[in-house]
Amino acid sequence: MSVFRRLALVVAGLTLWELAARSGMWSPIILPSLARIGPEFWFLATSTASLLEVWHSLFRGLSGFALAAVVGVALGVLMGRSAVAAAFLSPIFSGTYPIPKIALFPIFIYLFGIGSLAKVVLVFLECLYPIVVTTHAGSRAVNRVLLWSAANMGASRGRILARVVVPAAAPFIFAGFRMALPIAMIVVIITEMISSADGLGYLVMYSLASFRTDRMLAAVVAISLLGLMLDRLVVILRDRLVFWERLESYYAE
Repeated sequence: MSVFRRLALVVAGLTLWELAARSGMWSPIILPSLARIGPEFWFLATSTASLLEVWHSLFRGLSGFALAAVVGVALGVLMGRSAVAAAFLSPIFSGTYPIPKIALFPIFIYLFGIGSLAKVVLVFLECLYPIVVTTHAGSRAVNRVLLWSAANMGASRGRILARVVVPAAAPFIFAGFRMALPIAMIVVIITEMISSADGLGYLVMYSLASFRTDRMLAAVVAISLLGLMLDRLVVILRDRLVFWERLESYYAE
């Protein structure tokens, strides 16, 4: 029933779109029909050149996300278990979190050029904050009994961090990953729209400038499906590694 409801919503949305496109109230350039968007999406999914654009965007987004995941988890755990680190780093993250990092993109272009490096650095910065915040919260929420038990059994501080703190904070860490991964793709697409000669963002802007709204919307659909696929991969990985959380939770009927 859950799958049926999801499919029904998708079919209803597509039907409304097609009815609106064929109503004659809007220009086909503004609101192309599914009959025009579909072939463009198929071309995007099968063309070697189009798949290369997808690869450029995925590489930039996942590279910045991976760097943010490594650094963010390390900083979050450090802040969660060290009062000195928290006192020093928390004001920095709290004060700089509201700053739109995209405003720094022109500076990154001057420093790293218009290639992939400037985009990866910006993705790294945008993804770092949610991962640090959620990991910090998870590290602070570890049950004291678990920490005391490990210490009483002679575990070193490093072993406690690796075997107790990180597994206990894993649900929070994966929550941060699920927040950061869509941000990574959003930032990649925006930066490619601003300054790039390849990638899905460039394809969106080029199609729009050419009045190929059908191709632009096909690219938008592709971006949405990529985001869904990446989120599902994170969820599958979380369910395998943090299986106890899945066993202890349920949906109320």
